[in-house]
Amino acid sequence: MADSSAYQLSIVLVGIFFLVLPSITAADDASAPTGEIANCTNDFRLVKINRWVDGVEKEPIGGLTADFGAILPALAKQGNRLPATFSAPLNSCSLSTSKLSGSIAIAVRGECIFTAKAQVAQAGGAAALVMINDDEGLLQMGCGNETNLNITIPVITISKSGGEELKKSMDGGAKVELLLYAPNRPILDYSVIFLWMMAVGTVVTASLWSEITGSENSDERYNELSPKESDAAAAKQEEDKEILHINTKSAVVFVITASTFLLLLYFFMSSWFVWVLIVLFCIGGIEGMHNCIVSLVMSSKCKGCQKKTVNLPLLGEMTILSLVVLICCLIFAVVWAANRKASYSWIGQDVLGICMMLTVLQLAQLPNIKVATVLLCCAFLYDIFWVFLSPYIFHDSVMIAVARGDKSGGESIPMLLRVPRIADPYEGYNMIGFGDILFPGLLVSFSFRFDKANKKRILNGYFLFLTIGYGLGLAFTYLGLYLMDGHGQPALLYLVPCTLGTCVVLGWIRGELKQLWSYGTSSETPAAGEA
Repeated sequence: MADSSAYQLSIVLVGIFFLVLPSITAADDASAPTGEIANCTNDFRLVKINRWVDGVEKEPIGGLTADFGAILPALAKQGNRLPATFSAPLNSCSLSTSKLSGSIAIAVRGECIFTAKAQVAQAGGAAALVMINDDEGLLQMGCGNETNLNITIPVITISKSGGEELKKSMDGGAKVELLLYAPNRPILDYSVIFLWMMAVGTVVTASLWSEITGSENSDERYNELSPKESDAAAAKQEEDKEILHINTKSAVVFVITASTFLLLLYFFMSSWFVWVLIVLFCIGGIEGMHNCIVSLVMSSKCKGCQKKTVNLPLLGEMTILSLVVLICCLIFAVVWAANRKASYSWIGQDVLGICMMLTVLQLAQLPNIKVATVLLCCAFLYDIFWVFLSPYIFHDSVMIAVARGDKSGGESIPMLLRVPRIADPYEGYNMIGFGDILFPGLLVSFSFRFDKANKKRILNGYFLFLTIGYGLGLAFTYLGLYLMDGHGQPALLYLVPCTLGTCVVLGWIRGELKQLWSYGTSSETPAAGEA
């Protein structure tokens, strides 16, 4: 940490880097089927496949039913535990030479239509057919134009990775048994409420941070994060507090940079690339957590905390408080990275992410609604294009594919908040991208500063209404997620109208839109520069 300016700028740059990564709200499970919807009568339903290898129960695999064939039971106790057998040929397009009677046939996609595979498996005496997709995600298997089908066995599809798990066990000669059932999902999982509270809480806390920590200490805490400087340098820094002022040009740069980087992730994503993101996330999380803890301690009027210093190589002179907090934050991040695949790792990821976002929202600011309109509208179009329109060009939703980590070698991308689903039998996580908090958070934070500068009361200001708008936008996002069967949603599609739209309409009704639009342009002279 060479000086306070470099320290603060590094936090902002890491935060902005994560803005160009996937900004999406999604459910991390098997609930995002892809493919054409056919005209048969069965509903596409998620499936749980309990499996045993040589009698030892393993992690279940997710699947999706076809719109033809028998209906699976809703309870595991109503299903049958049967041995799994590969079809021969493996594509199940012709009568199998392997014995399928009384077993669950395993086939791969390709060579013939889905109904033909099911008919071959049924003719061989199979109790069910499990088809392995040739890609990640679950394929909706339709019956095409056929109307006179007599398929009486359940037919389901599983993802490529799920099929590889089965193949690995069966190729080794182990006895694999499967039990298929389709439990009902709850309309609302409690994790959505918790995730909503985390997102809204982060935006509100970031907006009120100067009030929480005490305005008289707001400048002093930044000096505590770096080595002590001379009085002259400190005085200059007091005047030139490092704030990244966003301007209209940033929006265009953002769209170009974000789109380029997203395509790089889509085409060249690998496990080592994800590790680069993990390291960057840890750096941003450490700096953010360090800043938040030191700020809170300093706000408690700990008189002796800032007086005890130590001189260290490379770091120079810094307070003992800052050093101890830095070491603790470093240990926290390392422990999270080492245990990032554990069931409890979401806690550490959320703590690091929230601390980083709180700090970014302190150091990056929107000057007025003009800049907010350009930035949020560009982000709005960016989100919609890469989620909904990119499949027409790349035959896949680029944003969802990157967020899902299809080519990441089993590593998950860390730039999101996630909470495990509690009541959902299919488990998995509900998630929200950092961009869905930071972009609206910049606008909500601006509204609080505007209200404070103009001495507006809570009902006459904008902060309360934009906070409510953000909360409603998130609620609409999760409603869309539910109505679209878990298909990843571009959250900014809902958040931008509910926040920016609320601000513009409210300003127009009050006759303050012109003031909001050009606020700060006449006297603003950014000390640290613009982005």
